[in-house]
Amino acid sequence: MNTVTQPLTDRKEAGLLLATRLQRFKNQPRTVVLALPRGGVEVGAILSLQLHLPLDIFLTRKLGFPNDPKCAMGAITETGLTWLDPELFAHQNGQELPYQHYLNQETFRQQEEIERQKTLYRRGKPLMAEDNYTVILVDDGVATGSTFIASLHSLRTRRIARLIAAIPVGPHETITHIRRLVDDLEVLDMPEPFVDVSRCYQYFSQVEDQQVLNYLRTANERLTYSTPILLNDEKF
Repeated sequence: MNTVTQPLTDRKEAGLLLATRLQRFKNQPRTVVLALPRGGVEVGAILSLQLHLPLDIFLTRKLGFPNDPKCAMGAITETGLTWLDPELFAHQNGQELPYQHYLNQETFRQQEEIERQKTLYRRGKPLMAEDNYTVILVDDGVATGSTFIASLHSLRTRRIARLIAAIPVGPHETITHIRRLVDDLEVLDMPEPFVDVSRCYQYFSQVEDQQVLNYLRTANERLTYSTPILLNDEKF
């Protein structure tokens, strides 16, 4: 159900509103919030703090079209899974994919970025989402949903106990697709017509690497030491 008057103020508000929908998971053992960098980590940090759950990242990169990188052919995840949009590639019947040479180059380039982020954000630590965990996967919004959908397929290979999608905004078609892939889904709004995720927020600044590190460190330090959440903290 759509209950949000558009636009959301910022990612913090999105996280707080999603947290109210997900209170049933508060303090639940073997449950983790996984956020898609970079904007999803800010939303995920708020969820982590409100629900008293650990926060980790899940690394997935969009595979963009030549000359139009914002338009996705698919996505690749940190587990090596590649998901290609079936509407674009469903009728190949074993033939070479369109843009195959470019796709190979783009896949390699995004794999390198995933490795860079893995080294920087996780620093050699293993992914928190182990077998039989409940995973709450979060981003700051979806459009085509390529990175989110690829992440869901990838996480399913890890024998996740329950897979929950937490999405502030997205178009109805994409949300319907995602709903079929998860055990439960919370979405704040599906505006029509849907133009772009950034148009669903009043403030939608780019999230930088250092901010991601701050969110991860702050969320998990406060969880460890049971420090009360300070929503006006300058780190957030």
